[in-house]
Amino acid sequence: MGKTFADPVAVTGTGALHPETGVDAWAIGTLKFESDIVAAIATGVGVDQESGVRVFGSAGSILVPDPYVCNRDGRSGGKIIINTRKGGAKETSEILVESPVTSYAHEADVAGRAIMAGRQQAEPMTWDDTLGNIRTQDQWRKAIGLVYEAEKPEKYTHTVWRRPLKVRTGNDMAYGKIAHLDKRVARLVMGCDNQDTMVHAATVYDEYFERGGNTFDTAIVYGRAKSEMLGHWMKNRQIRDKVVVIAKGAHTPLCRPEYIEPQLNEQFSWLQTDHADLYMMHRDNPEVPVGEFVDALNKLVHAGRIRTFGGSNWAVQRVAEANAYAKKNKLQGFAVLSNNLSLAEMIAPVWDGCLHVHDAASRKWLADNDVALLAWSSQARGFFVRGRAHPDNKQDAEL
Repeated sequence: MGKTFADPVAVTGTGALHPETGVDAWAIGTLKFESDIVAAIATGVGVDQESGVRVFGSAGSILVPDPYVCNRDGRSGGKIIINTRKGGAKETSEILVESPVTSYAHEADVAGRAIMAGRQQAEPMTWDDTLGNIRTQDQWRKAIGLVYEAEKPEKYTHTVWRRPLKVRTGNDMAYGKIAHLDKRVARLVMGCDNQDTMVHAATVYDEYFERGGNTFDTAIVYGRAKSEMLGHWMKNRQIRDKVVVIAKGAHTPLCRPEYIEPQLNEQFSWLQTDHADLYMMHRDNPEVPVGEFVDALNKLVHAGRIRTFGGSNWAVQRVAEANAYAKKNKLQGFAVLSNNLSLAEMIAPVWDGCLHVHDAASRKWLADNDVALLAWSSQARGFFVRGRAHPDNKQDAEL
């Protein structure tokens, strides 16, 4: 492939965990790389298997029978066996790599020379290569369902730095103000919809908080596990009062007033909290009179269950109607709208029911009426990071 190392583009596998200890008794993995290269790997303390490396190609094969501890006994070097086919004949040759020490001694010498030269990494095994291996092992563990006891959400109590969280001085986080909310709101909001493990979530949340971030976006449609991870993180760090929690519910087809409170209570049980700083309806239902939604949301405000509220993917006209109803009846109105806005204009909805506010009239109405915009996919789902758009890329075509 012309590279010093390669990370797999896909990892699958299976395995067996010991019923009492949870240790992986054996595990088998399949790694797919670019250029149609596939590797099968296996390990296990519960089976007796060879430690060799075999490479198969269209013209033959290579076998390294003892790659890890070659020459451990001091009498033999590392052996490489090459089998080739020429016509119908098979030829075998051996390469003996003589060495007075084992491969581990060579590794120690390489590290030692790098340290003495003042380098923090050695070229034969760079940090990027090491991190790629770790990511691959994490994917392999996920495939076989192995989660270490210390990684479970309720037990992952420590920070990366093994000290209490603190916001770093001199950070450049920007903040905004939302009506009826006494906390300032970070303009860079942390989405809680793509963290698969507590280790990942806690590490990202810790770094975000220390950089001045304080606003977390959750939704019942993101699933229980992701909300529970945020809940455990807030409890373990004892910072619920220092963060802004956004809860979202009433997604289509359950977009009716009677679903709002029971869904919110379910989210609270996951998040281990008794209130949301900001609540947003995830979708609108034009068949329901807007006043019914405003009444249901004000009931939650008066009960102390939410501080302020708004809508996600609501038409500006419907928000205007909601606020007109609220003003007429001396109730709290919509303080936020969460529609798409980025430098790339959304041509077709990314998901069903998605709306944007790219038109100047919508943005002017928001500004004139002091309704905050929490723009989702403000980076256009990585559109600019990927470079120029490609017509065959479905995600590009949606923008």
